[in-house]
Amino acid sequence: MKKDFDLVSLGELMLRLSPPNNERITRGDSLGKQVGGAEMNAIAGTAMLGLRCGIISKLPANDLGTYVKNRVRQCGVSDDYLVYDDDKDARLGVYYYESGAYPRKPRIVYDRKNTSVNKIDVSDYTDELYSSARCFHTSGITLALSEQCRKTAIEMMKRFKEQGALISFDVNFRGNLWTGAEAKECIEGILPYVDIFFCSEDTARLTFLKEGDAKSIMKSFTEEYPISIVASTQRIVHSPKRHTFGSIIYSAKDDKFYEEAPYADIEVVDRIGSGDAYISGVLYGLLAHEGDYGKALEFGNATSALKNTIPGDLLSTDLKEIEGIIKEHKSTGRVAEMDR
Repeated sequence: MKKDFDLVSLGELMLRLSPPNNERITRGDSLGKQVGGAEMNAIAGTAMLGLRCGIISKLPANDLGTYVKNRVRQCGVSDDYLVYDDDKDARLGVYYYESGAYPRKPRIVYDRKNTSVNKIDVSDYTDELYSSARCFHTSGITLALSEQCRKTAIEMMKRFKEQGALISFDVNFRGNLWTGAEAKECIEGILPYVDIFFCSEDTARLTFLKEGDAKSIMKSFTEEYPISIVASTQRIVHSPKRHTFGSIIYSAKDDKFYEEAPYADIEVVDRIGSGDAYISGVLYGLLAHEGDYGKALEFGNATSALKNTIPGDLLSTDLKEIEGIIKEHKSTGRVAEMDR
């Protein structure tokens, strides 16, 4: 049976405000506005690569909500599952981001308490939602926002799973939202529903108290829970403007690890959203090329590497560009400086 969407995702949509040209929040007088949010970042990339994607969220019924809705549409993501908050206290989450330059690290200030997404409920949607997609994605950020968000996310996971959807989950731990112990207890409760699991090695050690090397940690999740795929990113930060990025994917069905050479010395313009872009590439690969986990790895690494070079939270690309980046990354010969 053909579904309306390949992928839908639940998460908060936020306004990002940043001072230009590496200026400081404490000194600059102007801010550029953009739209972001972990789950939106992830599915926007998947949509740009050619799959049908939709975002599930709640926005204030005002001009800021309209701005975000328009940006969602510009990314090729459906707004069919956006609902709106008409209350007088309706508000959109905001975060302020200051870029870093060695030795100054990037800085973030959040203003996301009591936002409209924290009112989202399964009663906002009809049962048709849960049979609409091949895959449902959310993250630990959504679980950590509030008890209401957590309840809604977990119930949606269960209902999508009952309708045959794959469940994708990114731990995406944020220490300013909840403690490692809180995250561990909550996430271990939802892992029996998860098919595709994104968790970095550092997060596995710090949050889930895992020991051993990266591969044994990844495999342990599939031994403890009915998880099919585990993906783990590996980033080396040489400086705020120079990173090396790679990853490992483990398939429990094949009992096989998939790896490739990392993208070395990426020229970082904006790292925000690059982990989400990795997810977008992996999910594209898994859904467009079923069973080809090596290809999912290649798409994930390439989309993440590219996102580091693009300002803002959201990826900007297409399938042709990503396939070209993958081809060049695998090439051992001379590579043209410019496509023309």
